[in-house]
Amino acid sequence: MSYVFPPLEPASVAILGRSERFPVHRIYCVGRNYAAHAREMGMDPYREPPFFFSKPADAIVPNHAVVPYPSRTSNLHHEIELVVAVGRAGRDIAVGAAMEYVFGYAVGNDLTRRDLQFQARDKGRPWDTSKGFDQSAVISAITPGAHAVDLQAARIWLKVNGELRQQAQLNELIWSVPEVIAELSTLYQLQAGDLIYTGTPAGVAALGSGDRLEGSIDGLEVLLTSIG
Repeated sequence: MSYVFPPLEPASVAILGRSERFPVHRIYCVGRNYAAHAREMGMDPYREPPFFFSKPADAIVPNHAVVPYPSRTSNLHHEIELVVAVGRAGRDIAVGAAMEYVFGYAVGNDLTRRDLQFQARDKGRPWDTSKGFDQSAVISAITPGAHAVDLQAARIWLKVNGELRQQAQLNELIWSVPEVIAELSTLYQLQAGDLIYTGTPAGVAALGSGDRLEGSIDGLEVLLTSIG
């Protein structure tokens, strides 16, 4: 097959302890999946269940990167998240079988142009420019294994310049990992290579140029990022 110009290299993520990389197919994100975060966004988590949005695959940013402060915003926010890496295709997956589709887990940061998000939300418009911009999906290396993380006891946290900003337990997710996979598979044909950012706990806040971010989830690689 020939192309009019060389295609871009496919997006991929490092796998902890392995030379192979994880090829990214799509990036799905769950909105307002921690009750405390839903409340800080002015929503009732029990009346408004989590919903899905997406980021382009090439928005991926690896660990230890410097992320340029994005254009057209004065209110860039951090959102630390558990990321589920999907290892096989499936549709209409039962909750009880959902973990069979997990390749592994990573730590992610769903960077958000909060001012653009609020403008879009207030006008009933899509969130694409606030969520799917260049270099908006920061991610650590993937730790393989469906049971690499204790989904009941593991702690998720984020520090900015050494100050703790976000902290929660994974069992505080409104929709659990199996429930998220099952629900998402009723809307899309999941594929090997999909990444699911499962939602962020309370404590999201603004970032500035020069800020240093450190975040992790028990059992996973620490995610280190600087804002350029």
